[in-house]
Amino acid sequence: MSTSILSTFPLGFPWQTQDPFLFCVYHLDHYPKGNGEMGPDASLEGRNLGNDFLIKDGWRMYHGQTIPGFPSHPHRGFETITIVNKGFCDHSDSLGAAGRFGEGDVQWMTAGRGVQHSEMFPLLRTDSENTLELFQIWLNLPQNNKLVAPHFKMLWHEDIPVVKEDSAAIKIIAGTYKTRNAPDPAPDSWAAHGDNEVAIWNILVDANGSVVLPKASNEALRTLYFYEGDTLGIADQEIVVNFGAQVDASKELTISAGNKTAHLLVLQGKPVNEPVAQYGPFVMNTQAEIQQAMQEYQLTQFGGWPWPHADNVHPRDKGRFAKYPDGKLVEK
Repeated sequence: MSTSILSTFPLGFPWQTQDPFLFCVYHLDHYPKGNGEMGPDASLEGRNLGNDFLIKDGWRMYHGQTIPGFPSHPHRGFETITIVNKGFCDHSDSLGAAGRFGEGDVQWMTAGRGVQHSEMFPLLRTDSENTLELFQIWLNLPQNNKLVAPHFKMLWHEDIPVVKEDSAAIKIIAGTYKTRNAPDPAPDSWAAHGDNEVAIWNILVDANGSVVLPKASNEALRTLYFYEGDTLGIADQEIVVNFGAQVDASKELTISAGNKTAHLLVLQGKPVNEPVAQYGPFVMNTQAEIQQAMQEYQLTQFGGWPWPHADNVHPRDKGRFAKYPDGKLVEK
């Protein structure tokens, strides 16, 4: 095995991660045309509605009963970073914030001391398929930020830099790539401090092309996820699609695509290096803190749910937008 590659692994559901990342999942659903009510214009027979995670006919309903997605659910103690490359996501939360984002947009949400939100995937097109391609990444918060105030931020695709090289394009969602910086993350994030070397890059390498990833420090952990293409050369080793690799971040790394365009996600950062206690959507440092989180959620519902439905979606003809907790509205 190459000295640059520390290990390789198949991409499951979810994907394997390293500290400071807790979770990473890739959703690719070839939804049919919509039925006018933003659900699929197709039979739902044979699906385990409310828990539909098996790919049937190329798509899943997840926890949705009529519209695919994830109705209201709580989080505490970490951040979610949701990258929607194709299709759209409708966000609603207990802060009163809302949004519709997609086609390359990114939502960064700090759960902090507690928030409820829903993430639904409205099928807006009624005359053609509604493909969804989405990553959701969970980034840990250190103990001193576990209970910060929740925060909601949009990174619109128009504002996310893409570095074009001879045979590659690197979208910088977090951190720095060579001399280019991503938009600022949420203010209490582990990624808000450059010394933590957090980076999230979505990279496209042309068929038979290559790209050289810059080196980071000895402390940074870097993972590559090869999710579309045929083969990928990493230094002097080849991996096939739907595999990942933990690599030595302290070395420059040459990546070469095979006969098809290669798509990969890169996650990097210095570890938080703290104990992790997790129960479903709560991530704290101790089991006692998990118990406290569960009790507080039962008592307060983290502010309640100000929306008419647990699977709230926005009007079908609504464009991309974000409504922030302070009432500020941004429309794209």
